[in-house]
Amino acid sequence: MNINDLNKIFKKIEMEIKLRGFSKLTSKMYILYNKEFLKRTNLNPENVVEDDIKFYLAEKLGDENLSAKSISLIKAALIFYYNEILGKKFDIKTPKIKKTTPVVLTKQEINLLFDNVINTKHKLILKLYYSSGLRLSEAIMLRKKDIDFVENVIWIRNGKGGKDRMTILSSKLSDELKYYSKTKTKNDFMFVNKNNDPYSPRTIQLAMEKAKRKSNLEKDVHIHSLRHSFATHLLESGVDIRKIQELLGHADLSTTQIYAQVSNKELKKIKSPLD
Repeated sequence: MNINDLNKIFKKIEMEIKLRGFSKLTSKMYILYNKEFLKRTNLNPENVVEDDIKFYLAEKLGDENLSAKSISLIKAALIFYYNEILGKKFDIKTPKIKKTTPVVLTKQEINLLFDNVINTKHKLILKLYYSSGLRLSEAIMLRKKDIDFVENVIWIRNGKGGKDRMTILSSKLSDELKYYSKTKTKNDFMFVNKNNDPYSPRTIQLAMEKAKRKSNLEKDVHIHSLRHSFATHLLESGVDIRKIQELLGHADLSTTQIYAQVSNKELKKIKSPLD
């Protein structure tokens, strides 16, 4: 296929994704994987059959040793184009995604982490992440107008799945954020770098990694561990799991229920029969 034909395909995918309200990241990944598939196989999309995609996925899984989650994403990208747009009826199975138990920090470990973040704005973003259970993209793209300092709530606009939701804000952190909300920023963003642009996810991830090293934490924690800790600590304090589901923006309760496996506060109260 020539470059013009390929560009038409990718524009068609992008248009369909926009119409369905998918995120920019989803659009980017779907186009990337479809582009890679067509370049690797050199096939006309109309002539692609189910086995072509199966062979391609098997090759990816074998040669590049990708995780089941990555393979599932590639499959979703290809199935979206061939089934949803071209009207084919491919039914392809891939390895099940292994559900891992999230690593959770104690409250003492979280305070230790925050104490080891030097940059004030980086520290505020990390605190906000834990305070409100935000996703990283939601924290760095937060706008001042979406923070209610009177009620101490935050509105997440056009979050995952294109949905709006409300979450809580620590009253302690609220006072700190008010100071930065008075500074004029590009497009009303709460946090901006020296170029007046929102921070990149990698910048905040690196801040988290640096704080972890300085804190000498041995747990395999990363930026998302703060969101996991938010949910687990609320559950341990007696908050109903369905309310936690709403705060996190989970579409399915089963996604939230994984935190019930992590929470061990009540288990620790049980005395061993030997005692």
